[in-house]
Amino acid sequence: MRRYARMLMLSLALAAAPSLAGAAGPITGVEGMTATVMQKGQSSFSGIGLRLRLHPPQLIEQITLMPTLEYWRNSSNIQPFGIETTRKDATLGVDARFDIPTKSWKPYVGVGFGLHFISSAVDAPSLGLNKASDSLIKGGFAVLGGASFGLAGRLGNLIELKYHHVPDHSQLKINWGLSYTL
Repeated sequence: MRRYARMLMLSLALAAAPSLAGAAGPITGVEGMTATVMQKGQSSFSGIGLRLRLHPPQLIEQITLMPTLEYWRNSSNIQPFGIETTRKDATLGVDARFDIPTKSWKPYVGVGFGLHFISSAVDAPSLGLNKASDSLIKGGFAVLGGASFGLAGRLGNLIELKYHHVPDHSQLKINWGLSYTL
């Protein structure tokens, strides 16, 4: 049942995004990212993300709002013991970024907030755990810093460091991505 509730919330958020974007200001770009995720008690693993860049007319020129969707999944299989584990986090958030004006590359810093839909599952029959799982939703603040570089025309790339402060599930991400300016 929780899975269906999460899917419904995510679907509603994605359906409302265009009307929210129109209310917040014109969409100025879109960014797709891949991430190296480091979480306490875990080895590093990969994630993906997608975000819009919005520039509300009432804000100063260097401020950009970015509705963001991020996802990672980590799984392990320890064959000799018959243990399988999976951890997932789907994050729906918004970041505010301050672009520092320069001529060739654009450094930035920002803050944000996200809802993290976190789930864990383990299947270890030899230990008496048969398909046990746990899911939770937690809010968390984020801080980020990075730089974007133009590639060709409207296409650019970015590299950033982003920290999600989620109690008991904090994450540090190194993001790299491509951007397209509208």
